[in-house]
Amino acid sequence: MYRKILLCYDGSVEGRNALKDGADVALCMQAEAHLLAIIRTLAGRTIPEGVSATSIEQENDEASRILKEGVAWLKERGLDAHGYIAFGDPIAQIDAAARALGVDLIVLGHRHRSRLARWWSDAEDATLLERAPCSILVAVAPPII
Repeated sequence: MYRKILLCYDGSVEGRNALKDGADVALCMQAEAHLLAIIRTLAGRTIPEGVSATSIEQENDEASRILKEGVAWLKERGLDAHGYIAFGDPIAQIDAAARALGVDLIVLGHRHRSRLARWWSDAEDATLLERAPCSILVAVAPPII
């Protein structure tokens, strides 16, 4: 039985599928829902001269907006929902949040791509499956034709 569920949400179609599936599980299990938005940070993706205080602030504002949207959606469905923003590598941040919160289940979306690198592996090729302290539910949307 799941008592605490970590939902990884980025506002995308895949993230919304994960949010919906995770909410369904949380409602059935009467579990707490913890929503995690991860910011990879502009500083790590661009040349230092290309990063400004304004661009970092915009990135943080967008993450806050997405997180508030997700938490509000969960609360509208009667869930006890809490939101968190993390910075850095998604795999490391999901693992750290799952451990810190003591969750029983991680729910995330999957984008149909040529490889699962975004959620499933990091630079050292450690997979989320190998690192996670609990079960993982991957919400897969039907492919768009």
